[in-house]
Amino acid sequence: MRLPLILVLAIQAYSAPGQPAPEPGVNLADLVSEAMRNNPEIVGAQKSYEAARQRPTQEATLPDPMISLGYTSVGNPLPGAGLGAEPMSNIGMMVSQELPYPGKLKLKGEIASKEAEAAFQQYQAVQLGVVSRLKQAYFRLQYTWAASNLLVHNRELLNKLARVAEARYSVGKAAQQDVFKAQTQVSILETRLVKLDQERNSSEAEISSILNRRPGTPIGRPGTVRPAKLTATIAELFAAAQENSPVLRREQKMVERSSLSVNLARKQYYPDVTLSGGYFNAGSMPPMYQFQASVNVPIYFWRKQRAGVNEQVDLLSQAKRNYEATGQALHYRIKDDYTLAEASSKLMTLYERTVVPQGNLALESSLSTYETGMVDFLSVLTNFTTILDYEMNYYDEALSYQLALSRLEELTGLRLTD
Repeated sequence: MRLPLILVLAIQAYSAPGQPAPEPGVNLADLVSEAMRNNPEIVGAQKSYEAARQRPTQEATLPDPMISLGYTSVGNPLPGAGLGAEPMSNIGMMVSQELPYPGKLKLKGEIASKEAEAAFQQYQAVQLGVVSRLKQAYFRLQYTWAASNLLVHNRELLNKLARVAEARYSVGKAAQQDVFKAQTQVSILETRLVKLDQERNSSEAEISSILNRRPGTPIGRPGTVRPAKLTATIAELFAAAQENSPVLRREQKMVERSSLSVNLARKQYYPDVTLSGGYFNAGSMPPMYQFQASVNVPIYFWRKQRAGVNEQVDLLSQAKRNYEATGQALHYRIKDDYTLAEASSKLMTLYERTVVPQGNLALESSLSTYETGMVDFLSVLTNFTTILDYEMNYYDEALSYQLALSRLEELTGLRLTD
């Protein structure tokens, strides 16, 4: 085996990372559409929202009227006893309708509306969360394929270098340890491939779970996608989160709901009225009619209504603090993922434009001088494994970058990975 051939093959192996030839594969947009249709979390959140939409009209409607049927008998307990002969004997009915104090029903309906709006924001938050998890699993799956391809290609080159070392050893131009070192590096690559295979299976299982597919359903190979460039500034992301984040808007709706609940609690100081009317048949005697108005009197207001107002005031304060805490946590997570994405983007550029090309030159130089015996095999092998690590680092940073963008999408409601 001629060494220059190995040199050419090795140099050709190290094209710029992150620019593989496009390959057909599973489309991420199709997976997202399937998740939106089939994911149980999304469907459950949708049904919860649809159920909450039915509450406002129920809460804003008058209580059901009461209809009472009865009789008054004289002489014996049988119905109609003394009817027409005794003035007190009659058979009749009464209708009662409770009328809450003006404004109470409206407030109850508005409170239920705010709860429905909060349920809608929760529904949107679940959608964003599921899509973000799906994209992260997809990008991890994509990483395992890209990294495996790189390792398989380098394993082939290492095998060729090992054969070169064996050939040189057979003629007394290399030490036996060179052969052992090359074979050891091949075994190390095998262990990394096993780990990537495990990660691929895990990512496929996660995607199947998100899509609500049968366990073990094949996912397929993801398409090759170059990471999208992050053009939004941190200020724009903050503004988008303030405007679009369903988690934050849900907390805002809960603040509005608690404010209405305070107003409703204050109206409990005012009495409700129940109107009743009845008709009673007295047989041959003139019929009797009865009308009355009943009012509940909140005489225990210092123990009941006042405590109710205090309770709702405390709940309003809690809702405001929750809103503030959610906003702070949101800003922290955006800042953290933004700086992570920025750092990964810069590192990807360094690996692609500087580190890997320089490593290629070092490998090329060592291969050239190895043929003449000016450097030992260990130097060649070290340069070989170093540039492999650089390329693997590039894919690591690409994965970290895409995961950060996926999380930012969930936090801000913007589309950053397309």
